[in-house]
Amino acid sequence: MSFSVRPGRPGPLGATFDGHGVNFALFSENARAVTLCLFDDAGREERVALRERTAYVWHGYVPGLVAGQRYGYRVDGPYEPAAGHWFNPNKLLLDPYARAIDGKADQRGPVRPYAGRPEEQRKDERDDAAFVPRAIVVNDGFDWGASARPDVPWPDTVVYEAHVKGMTMLHPEIPNEHRGTYLGLAHPAAIAHLRGLGVTTLELLPVHECMTEPSVAARGMTNYWGYSTLGFFAPDQRFASRPGAQVTEFKTMVRALHDAGIEVVLDVVYNHTCEGDHVGPALSLRGIDNHTYYRLKPHNPMLFEDYSGCGNALNMLHPQVLKLIMDSLRYWVTEMRVDGFRFDLASTLAREASSVDKLSSFFDIIHQDPVLSNVKLIAEPWDLGEGGYQVGNFPVLWTEWNGRFRDTVRRFWRGEAGQIGDLGFRLTGSSDLYEDDGRHPHASINFVTAHDGFTLRDLTTYEKKRNQANGEENRDGWDDNASWNCGVEGETGDPMVRRVRARQQRNLLATLLLSQGVPMITSGDELGKTQAGNNNAFCQDNEISWLDWRLDDARKSQLAWATALVALRAREPVFRRRSFLRGEKVAGSLSKDVAWFRRDGEEMTLTEWQKPERAAIALLLAGDALGWADETGREVVGDSFLLLMNASREEVVFRVPSPAWGETWELVFDTDEERFETSARATVVEPGDNRALVPHSVVLLRRTAPVRGSWRPRRAAT
Repeated sequence: MSFSVRPGRPGPLGATFDGHGVNFALFSENARAVTLCLFDDAGREERVALRERTAYVWHGYVPGLVAGQRYGYRVDGPYEPAAGHWFNPNKLLLDPYARAIDGKADQRGPVRPYAGRPEEQRKDERDDAAFVPRAIVVNDGFDWGASARPDVPWPDTVVYEAHVKGMTMLHPEIPNEHRGTYLGLAHPAAIAHLRGLGVTTLELLPVHECMTEPSVAARGMTNYWGYSTLGFFAPDQRFASRPGAQVTEFKTMVRALHDAGIEVVLDVVYNHTCEGDHVGPALSLRGIDNHTYYRLKPHNPMLFEDYSGCGNALNMLHPQVLKLIMDSLRYWVTEMRVDGFRFDLASTLAREASSVDKLSSFFDIIHQDPVLSNVKLIAEPWDLGEGGYQVGNFPVLWTEWNGRFRDTVRRFWRGEAGQIGDLGFRLTGSSDLYEDDGRHPHASINFVTAHDGFTLRDLTTYEKKRNQANGEENRDGWDDNASWNCGVEGETGDPMVRRVRARQQRNLLATLLLSQGVPMITSGDELGKTQAGNNNAFCQDNEISWLDWRLDDARKSQLAWATALVALRAREPVFRRRSFLRGEKVAGSLSKDVAWFRRDGEEMTLTEWQKPERAAIALLLAGDALGWADETGREVVGDSFLLLMNASREEVVFRVPSPAWGETWELVFDTDEERFETSARATVVEPGDNRALVPHSVVLLRRTAPVRGSWRPRRAAT
């Protein structure tokens, strides 16, 4: 091979194919020399010096190169780890702007931990190109056809958190060659499940190219979840059905989901990278310009700040790091057409000095960006650093995983005392967290389970984690899960225990889907998925994590309940309010928008809220007090509902409130029933009637005759 190089352009960063050749551009503020390394099909390397340097960007144009070309960089400069510089021209480095990546980092090579103490580390003179993956030049062309973004309004959103491989690997209707891949998620069988469940928005666990940590690889395992990013622009090749096809197949998946009306949101990890701490490998950013890209200890720049527990933190104080992240985000929106992002450990991104600042540069840039300010933005509002728990403190365009919702709902349903006061806020959109900064109920992403922790079934089956399979002697994962095993630890054949567990899962699903805010369902919870008590299955790329699509009667019932609850939410606007509830009458309504009741049917007093022993509650949501209009300008109204919840271990009798709240009611469901469709049994309930709730159950009543002297609310169009 022999290549000529022209000056080229300093932008855009990365490798840009124009039909005649490729422009290469790499930022390194502290490098002294940058060499482009081009590889042929046999893996032979030819090196081309990039001599042009503009505003710290090293660049050059190589005519004649085509899409599919493999390449990397060698970057020379000071090797002074004590000063934060790790330059070494013997190391092949991956372009941080690589659009696709070929090959995995060989654990025998660059990810080998350094020996000895940090001050004894030395510059490794061995050429490690044989162990390092290559970047691939990509042609961005793709036929999107008439595919359009679904643009689901936040109040109507139902999020489904899933793993590409986990959801599709065992699906019997997906062809073997597409299981575990982007094309598997694009298959009609996968899409039919999402549509049948009523999902509007698919949130995918990380699909950026990642690398398994050396400590995990040493145990013969992989980082299945993918929270260990190597390439911020590259779709993970693990999920491609054939080598080099990851970009096209990812776009094919997005197009198919959009055509089905389903949004795609990516779980993204910009808080740290796979290069780890000071004994980790130099695969990309560390070797390109460690001092620029990472936050270093002020008094010992050999060491890294770490707010994620993964060894390092990207340097959000440097404009080039902000540019890298924003360029990545815009690329996924404009070129890959995703609909939004869930930011892992988002508090790290907002750290200006050592504290979290919601007025940080990161938030400012997104707020004014014409692309990113118009997509779904979801924060995991915490990290492991001091002051990292920031639920309720993110800026106005953001929604947040509401950890307060998860914790309160779990504790309430296991019968823990003192939860009623907080539960009132969680059921009604968490106005205490989100209203004071101009946000709405949809700012609260409500969830009971997530990928990290027990599944819904395990939440009712185990009180102790069982993570021995992870190889860390059960030390990993959370110890406090706020779970309840219903009297027996682990799986059991006892029919009474199994009945309570099934009811508890229905209770948790009903609470999730009928609360104000945006519900997030964790993939498999609707199917009764179990991980056998493993609450940290990040390294379990096997049947522990994959969805089992073989449904027995109990799991079919679970799916039917989940589907019916999602459909009920979609039909009834009172569960999808645009504004916070006030406990007051809205103009034109004859009852308060929300009211809370004791067991005797009388409204709760302040004293009642403060009773810690209370484990049962009732609330009325008025469908004629929504206070918003549809697209035609007509007032939106819907049915009104009375929700009764008994988390105690005893039967509780509720009295239906007086006619001032409704003339007659009908039973919508009772979680004591195995099947949703037989739950109501056309039961009519009148004011003053007593309704008994078995222990650990939910009953929902619909008002069929309105408040005396009022009209019957018309049902809003769905």
